[in-house]
Amino acid sequence: MTTTEAVRRQDDYALGRTSEEYDRLRAQARVWESATGRLLDKAGLAPGASCLDAGCGPGETMRLMAQRVGPTGRVLGIDVDASLGAMAVAMLHGAGHRHCDFHAHDLTAGGPIPGAPFDLVYARLLLFHLPQRRAVLAGLWDAVAPGGHLVVQDYDLRSVDVLPALDSVDELGRVIIGAFTAVGCDVNAGARLPQLFVQAGVGVPDGTDVAGRIEPFGSGRHMLEHVFHSLLPSALAHGVTTEAAAAATLAAIDRDAADSADSPLVWPLMVGAWKRKEHA
Repeated sequence: MTTTEAVRRQDDYALGRTSEEYDRLRAQARVWESATGRLLDKAGLAPGASCLDAGCGPGETMRLMAQRVGPTGRVLGIDVDASLGAMAVAMLHGAGHRHCDFHAHDLTAGGPIPGAPFDLVYARLLLFHLPQRRAVLAGLWDAVAPGGHLVVQDYDLRSVDVLPALDSVDELGRVIIGAFTAVGCDVNAGARLPQLFVQAGVGVPDGTDVAGRIEPFGSGRHMLEHVFHSLLPSALAHGVTTEAAAAATLAAIDRDAADSADSPLVWPLMVGAWKRKEHA
């Protein structure tokens, strides 16, 4: 990767906008499908309901919503990435979920959310990326209909580790956290959700949920590597690492994976919080 490629960014989003990154997002969404479905059910998402997936990405959670609300319901996804949103809707319509739609929308720009209010407003791995997380969360709460729910899930990266510890994974983690932080992300957004709810005027959450994943380093290392590759342009542009150091880190990961394939790798924690909006 050249330096020119490293600094060519469309916006402040830390990750790439490539077909490989889109595939990674879909795979990541499938990992957390049961944890997200559990919270959708806890919020009582039922046939005929209207829902919003804020920062919908490839549309995997829209699919979970569509399955629950049925053809009499309504599912809207919003995201700043119009091309990814278009692909998501095409996938959903192809699967028979014609009650799904997408609007390109920048939640950080302020103003009303299209189609509001909704019986359920949901966001996963959205606040993590946004320096304006309090204002965005307040806007999402405004889009919840009386009697409806706001449900948010976000990562806390502090749990990422392999046992026993490996220098290669420590360095890879340093670069990942450094690149995210350099563009204004909060790598502990999940743990801060209850505090953010209060600060945004939503109030103390009705409940919280924590989900995790552990898998052998031999297979789990691919998740770390894909995130590393996607973040590398941001990491290079902000001086978090160099091309030579990044290549050395990936080579070390390969060597360690051969020697420590069965070592447990802990993923980031996925933290959820939810709140019901009372009728006036």
